[in-house]
Amino acid sequence: MRFLAEYIMRGRLQAMLVASSLAMLSLILAPLSMLSSGTVALVTLRKGAQEGFIIVLCSSVAAALLATLIRVPYLFILLYALILWLPIWITAIVLREGRHISLALQIAVLIGVACVAGYYFLNDNPAIMWKEVMKKMMPANAPADDAQHMIELMAPYMTGIAAAGGVFGMALGLFLGRWWQAVLFNPGGFKAEFLALKVQPGLTIVTLLLVLAAAISTGKFSQIAWNAAIVMFVLYTLVGTAVLHTLFSTMKIGPFAVPMFYITLFLIPHSLLPVALVGLSDTWLDIRKRTLNQT
Repeated sequence: MRFLAEYIMRGRLQAMLVASSLAMLSLILAPLSMLSSGTVALVTLRKGAQEGFIIVLCSSVAAALLATLIRVPYLFILLYALILWLPIWITAIVLREGRHISLALQIAVLIGVACVAGYYFLNDNPAIMWKEVMKKMMPANAPADDAQHMIELMAPYMTGIAAAGGVFGMALGLFLGRWWQAVLFNPGGFKAEFLALKVQPGLTIVTLLLVLAAAISTGKFSQIAWNAAIVMFVLYTLVGTAVLHTLFSTMKIGPFAVPMFYITLFLIPHSLLPVALVGLSDTWLDIRKRTLNQT
């Protein structure tokens, strides 16, 4: 994918073309949104906040014009583009100025938590809305009782799950932009940054207090706390991934173990929870340092 990064860095027109066209295509193939947001991240990281914002603004206009040509509501596309690009632009600025990818990810997570709180402020009971959405998404041949049970179980937490998905996508876009930057200007730099991911104890304490508050409270406050905690665990999943990558790479079967680890994460989503717990515990255990000292 080096060729795409080189093309993006040729100028504004090229970056705008890649960002806007991939954003449109992501409505059909969602993973392409990562490439689109990665484009904004790369430009912002390399050329600064002003240049990144110009790309966001021009790409949004271009996407709206493309939407008009293919008879898609341009306001929807414009809103989609801004939701996709503005958060990644902010986190890329944090990474460029702060030079710590952990800080940028924490900001991304806090944006997600703010979105959860804001949605509950605008919608008194989001679970009702999610129930209607999930009913439409359920396969027609799904057993009625099982489908209804799943809807009732998941609806109260769908706001947090949706926000967590957005934060995860934001993180992947930021990672892609940083990796592209490293490939072009600092070979090997992204890997070192990623494997050093860590969360400060203060934020972990806040996370644990949030989970405790969600567990002992009831009603709307409990729902908000659980949904916010779901978003927070995205951060620990990423940290846990960095920890386990480091551990597996020190093994004799490292060249085999590391790829299998990522394949497992992709194929078995339930494995993300234990990975997040590893990331949470690493705050105090410093697992990588202990392991590397023993080798």
